[in-house]
Amino acid sequence: MTAYIIRRLLWALVILILLTVVIFFSMRLLPGDPLMIYVAQSRISNIGPEALAKMRADYGLDKPIMVQYYNWAKNVLKGDLGRSVFYNQSVGKLIRARLPITMHIGLAAFIVATLLGTMSGLLAGLRRGKLADQIVTPLAYIGITLPVFWLGIIMVYIFGLKLHWLPIGGYTSPFTNFWLNTRQMVMPVTCECLLGLASLSRQMRSSVLEVARQDYIRTAWAKGLRERVIVFRHMLKNSLIPIITLMGFAIGGIFGGSVLVETVFNIPGMGRLMVSSIFNQDYVVVQGTTLIFGAIVLVVNLLVDMSYGWLDPRIRYN
Repeated sequence: MTAYIIRRLLWALVILILLTVVIFFSMRLLPGDPLMIYVAQSRISNIGPEALAKMRADYGLDKPIMVQYYNWAKNVLKGDLGRSVFYNQSVGKLIRARLPITMHIGLAAFIVATLLGTMSGLLAGLRRGKLADQIVTPLAYIGITLPVFWLGIIMVYIFGLKLHWLPIGGYTSPFTNFWLNTRQMVMPVTCECLLGLASLSRQMRSSVLEVARQDYIRTAWAKGLRERVIVFRHMLKNSLIPIITLMGFAIGGIFGGSVLVETVFNIPGMGRLMVSSIFNQDYVVVQGTTLIFGAIVLVVNLLVDMSYGWLDPRIRYN
């Protein structure tokens, strides 16, 4: 088990390095100059060539691209993610201010998707062909195909502008105003959890139907055990193995979806920070946020792989 974890950690490190390389050089290939964009948006009209050259040297943009990447990677190992051109702040400070917001919404969406997806899929599998199955299955297919940004715009129009039930955007800390935070969370959490919920529901239904055909389940029915005992003691644990895998993918989908959701609902989180930084070509911020997202997904996938041995003792890490 220890050797397996070490191998996975080494592979995770390699993937993170490749991720930084792809993001770093793809951002540099975009046309435009981040300093010129910053000057134009700041409406600084009297800046001269000397001042612009000094700014370029301060941010390390005057060096060759390979030297820029080396300096950035070396600083990351020291815990320094660089300094934003557009915000003129430390990237670490920008992330610390926005990561809790994204984590709050993302974890809420993950919990909702996991609980509702698993329970609805379990119900549909146990009641195959009946009313519950006829409701859950079509809704799962619809949830998989709905674009997140389109659903967000529709929800803003209906529940925010027409019915005035929910705020159309923004974020308030639950420690400041819990009720307002709850109302603000409804639409973003719904949009972020939709794909994961639908995928988990569909996969859970398939897993339950497959496990229900196993001999030990038939034996349990033949012994006259109650349905609750059969489901929760024998069926559920074995049905969860493919679900655990999808839960890992759901985490990546949720944090990836935060880019769209936070933009639609004007939430000052990591996703919106990344979008604005891409448009401003704020290289260092895009690299830092991508690195954080990538590290979260890799850690979650490692935890998912480790959980297989607990769910199924037949799985061994050799």
